[in-house]
Amino acid sequence: MEYKIAVCDDCVSDADYLEMLVMRWAEKVRGQVRILKFNSARTLLFHYEEEKDFDILLLDIEMDGQNGVELAKEIRRNNDVVQIVFITGFPDYMDQGYEVDALHYLLKPVCEEKLYDVLGRAAARLKKTERCLKVTFDRQTDLVPFDRIQYIEARKQFVEIHTESQIYRMKVSLGEMENSLDQRFFRCQRSFLVNLCFVVRIKNSFVILGNGEEIPIGRGKAKEIARAVIEFF
Repeated sequence: MEYKIAVCDDCVSDADYLEMLVMRWAEKVRGQVRILKFNSARTLLFHYEEEKDFDILLLDIEMDGQNGVELAKEIRRNNDVVQIVFITGFPDYMDQGYEVDALHYLLKPVCEEKLYDVLGRAAARLKKTERCLKVTFDRQTDLVPFDRIQYIEARKQFVEIHTESQIYRMKVSLGEMENSLDQRFFRCQRSFLVNLCFVVRIKNSFVILGNGEEIPIGRGKAKEIARAVIEFF
């Protein structure tokens, strides 16, 4: 797995030092990392608006303008998956970490072994969290948890990802999309993938979802879908 990691620190030397340690950790665990460095909360948030697929955030707390805790609160509004680690020269902010489910606090100067331990814990947490679909469209990236996707429909060169509250679009083929998903998604018709978790009734020519929506299925697919539902659950 490749981990996308943000380092946000207004001290260039501290940010460079963290980057070096993260690269060493990746070599040690034979992993892959992509590191992006930011010198302020504002620049990170600006980038985050278009790319929300960060796995780990290493945030300095004492920065000019918005501090690391305030930055974490903004990101936590719509992202429960990303692992947040605070870097600080003072322990005064530790109580506030509970508000954003921070994984850990590391005191400056950062100890190499302690950082390795925290990154290992972050990686373990990420493996246990709900899988998400990375949806990129119109220069914006969203992470959509699998368990919120009801069905996916192919529309010419795009697909539409339907959740209970929103529809996302992505320029990709349905076949490519299918390869990014797990066994809960069933190709019920040439243009549709349905999440078996939302199927409440199966008819000869369509399935009914929990919200009452009807999704068409191919000829002879009813028994196949029924079997898939039984095997999945």
